[in-house]
Amino acid sequence: MESSATEHSGFNTMVTKAYPLRILNHNTEEHNNSGGGAEPYVGLEFDTAEEAREYYNVYAARTGFKARTGQLYRSRTDGTVSSRRFVCSKEGFQLNSRTGCTAFIRVQRRDTGKWVLDQIQKEHNHELGGEAEETTTTTTPRPVRAPAPTKLATTVNQHRPKMKVVDESDREQRSSSKSSLKRFKSCSVGEGEVSNDHHSKAVSGSEPYAGLEFASANEACQFYQAYAEVVGFRVRIGQLFRSKVDNSITSRRFVCSREGFQHPSRMGCGAYMRIKRQDSGGWIVDRLNKDHNHDLEPGKKNQDGLKKITDDVTGGLDSVELIELNNHNKHIKKATSRENRIGKEWYPLLLDYFQSKQTEDMGFFYAVELDVHNGSCLSLFWADSRARFACSQFGDAVVFDTSYRKGSYSVPFATFVGFNHHRQPVLLGCAMVADESKDSFVWLFQTWLRAMSGRPPRSVVADQDSSIQQALSQVFPGAHRRYSAWQMREKERENLRPFPSEFKYEYEKCIYQSQTVVEFDSVWNSLINKYGLRDDVWLREIYERREHWAPAYLRASFFAGIPINGAFEPFFGPSLDALTPLREFIGRYEQGLEQRREEERKEDFNSYNLQPFLQTKEPVEEQCRRLYTLTVFRIFQNELVQSYSYLCLKTYEEGAMSRFLVRKCGNESEKHAVTFNATNLNSSCSCQMFEHEGLLCRHVLKVFNLLEVKELPSKYILHRWTKNAEFGFVRDMESGVSSQDLKALMVWSLREAASKYIEFGTSSLEKYKLAYEIMREGGKKLCWQR
Repeated sequence: MESSATEHSGFNTMVTKAYPLRILNHNTEEHNNSGGGAEPYVGLEFDTAEEAREYYNVYAARTGFKARTGQLYRSRTDGTVSSRRFVCSKEGFQLNSRTGCTAFIRVQRRDTGKWVLDQIQKEHNHELGGEAEETTTTTTPRPVRAPAPTKLATTVNQHRPKMKVVDESDREQRSSSKSSLKRFKSCSVGEGEVSNDHHSKAVSGSEPYAGLEFASANEACQFYQAYAEVVGFRVRIGQLFRSKVDNSITSRRFVCSREGFQHPSRMGCGAYMRIKRQDSGGWIVDRLNKDHNHDLEPGKKNQDGLKKITDDVTGGLDSVELIELNNHNKHIKKATSRENRIGKEWYPLLLDYFQSKQTEDMGFFYAVELDVHNGSCLSLFWADSRARFACSQFGDAVVFDTSYRKGSYSVPFATFVGFNHHRQPVLLGCAMVADESKDSFVWLFQTWLRAMSGRPPRSVVADQDSSIQQALSQVFPGAHRRYSAWQMREKERENLRPFPSEFKYEYEKCIYQSQTVVEFDSVWNSLINKYGLRDDVWLREIYERREHWAPAYLRASFFAGIPINGAFEPFFGPSLDALTPLREFIGRYEQGLEQRREEERKEDFNSYNLQPFLQTKEPVEEQCRRLYTLTVFRIFQNELVQSYSYLCLKTYEEGAMSRFLVRKCGNESEKHAVTFNATNLNSSCSCQMFEHEGLLCRHVLKVFNLLEVKELPSKYILHRWTKNAEFGFVRDMESGVSSQDLKALMVWSLREAASKYIEFGTSSLEKYKLAYEIMREGGKKLCWQR
């Protein structure tokens, strides 16, 4: 090592140059005497953060523990990364294998562009040893192409597979080998078929090895996918690294789909292959780990029967297989490429944005659908961690908004939207839809479902187009499907234009005033017969699908209060639409998203700090004021006040069961039947407001008042409408949710709560003191160790 001082006297007086451990200067006496200078200390200097990470990995392997990348910090001035932490793999308590170890190093970027180690903790709270071998297998050196001007010593790991040394004369022959992947896929493990081409990319027992070269990164990905299929695991794309000079990609990692711990299906598998770009433009395997910590399934094929390429990439909380391959090549060759309505210029912009979001949001998820025939990008999907957490709270009723299809458009931008406990729209994911085929929507809905931990919605509002409806039926078979109101209005204007105004009036009355399905069917048939419209094709078609749009049929299904007859306002409003230009899209997207979330934060604050006036002396009103959010309480309060305008008459009683007729004073036509069970306080009304909106109607409240039911049974207070709705998923512990899924939800919930503490606690010094005191007291109850 080269040092600017002869003694280590602290950070301000000592800066030391650290070379990567794979290349060490023979003439450095300090290195020879200290075994590589592997002990880190404050003041150690690196050219890049990646170099520091490699250094700590090798130090960890020598010492006997595993390292992983911890937090990064960004500059408030320009958003660049200013410091990084590399920690012991047992840091934290999120997994059973972790012990809360505090060992770490932190490197900070200086104005010179160098990275200097400025914080360190070497002590571990667990036993060391036994892990060095597995870690060091991942640090294979790069192949040496020519002798360096200075003598170099290479640190050799005895357990590492031998590295193939490549020279320029080999490259042309290797690059021209186009059939290596086909040969690999046709040769199964154990057959022993090896090509005579010594430099083929599919040789060495059909396994990857350090020094293996590829003409492109895509070729390397395909090779690793084929290898994974034979060995018995699945692959996804891991990290990529870019050049600081021209921002081009310099290296890529392909990892086992079970890498990491952020999803229940993952188990921290360390198997991966990393490729590095060469000066010639080719790519070479420079790091490799073949060992898996889970069972393999050699030869397992994709169950779909059709080749479907899906590129899923996430920053942490969840992802699925990168690419699934099978050998149905004869079907692929006969097919043609799909249409794509997304402009090619959108992909680099959005993919760069997604990757930048991952550095600041570990739960950011995005996926790219690839054309199976030519490898080009098709549809895109993305969701940040807040959207994914919101889905655990409010993903029971979802609107799939494709209002971009209303007219001419240049951006096929679609959104998944839910409704929160303030009855505000919340974003549950976004998409760019390449085409409007069933396959495209099936991929999109399946991707959304995987991003949201596999929790399907109870109900979905979407366009009535057959491709969307067929995809919804396939992916969410148990969900209630409802057509978009705006599309129904458009179809009505188009098809009812030639009809007389009298028919239109009776048509509207039939739809919106029919209280039961029997009444709707009766009135509809009378209307059709009256005007002689039995042969009208459009009326016949929509009647056959009436369960998806007629209010009388929809009232029995929960839709979280999404209006049946009202037009849905797009989540981003007019600021982001199908004509938004490319250069303004991301800015408008983030601005619109922040505006919606700021509105949600304001309602959260108001619900906890403002108290509405009571309008009755009923105990149920005080009960609901205490539990419901402001918006939901006002709806309930209105129903309670309106109940005083109704009369209640018991029409039937047998044992604990009673039936009541509730009608409005002065209006004989407005009446509903309410049934009540005195044993368990079960109650139901013919208006089905509770089934549809999750709130009790004025008719049931009238019966409760008559029978002196002083408080609402807990079954009639949906947790999703309460002030504490964000913790509602905890109630699902007894309803079949796995402990791993529950743990992921708890992580998202705690992260969201912590972000609110930070947001409000940094608004003033007094609020900071209060927030810190609350967290400190809470920490004591959690038995935090200082």
